[in-house]
Amino acid sequence: MKRPLIINSEVFQDKRSAEQRRKSKVITMAFPLLVIPFILYNILEITGIIDSWRRLIFDFDMMSGANFSLNVTEAFTLFCIILLFVEMIKATRTSNQSIMDHLLSTIVFIICLVEFLLLDFAATPAFFLLTCISLIDVVAGYTITIKTASRDVNVGH
Repeated sequence: MKRPLIINSEVFQDKRSAEQRRKSKVITMAFPLLVIPFILYNILEITGIIDSWRRLIFDFDMMSGANFSLNVTEAFTLFCIILLFVEMIKATRTSNQSIMDHLLSTIVFIICLVEFLLLDFAATPAFFLLTCISLIDVVAGYTITIKTASRDVNVGH
């Protein structure tokens, strides 16, 4: 429960009901972040904005003399890995929201897998890696949540 804010002897509280606050929290927290790169990939492929996933973003010479370069696939994969990290942090929660989040993550993985197998524009290394990262999100998410929940139960006894 939030503490009331007292200004000029008046008490201001959140006027929304507890049910409305809970629903808004569920909507914001039970959102699989890997749906963002999934939608981004589909938009880029369908609109044709990216003509090649191997297009070079930048390259520069390192102090060692080696040349470092980054292409679109590698940057997209890095973006997915960063979102996977955030998903792993979210998986440590034990609540009804985490169950909904895992369910939606499973749906994202299934859609990624079906799209990878059936659509020709999804048969790229970038989308394959997104599908693999989605699978890791699902398996690790359930595993972390189960371990966290069992630890919480053991602490309670």
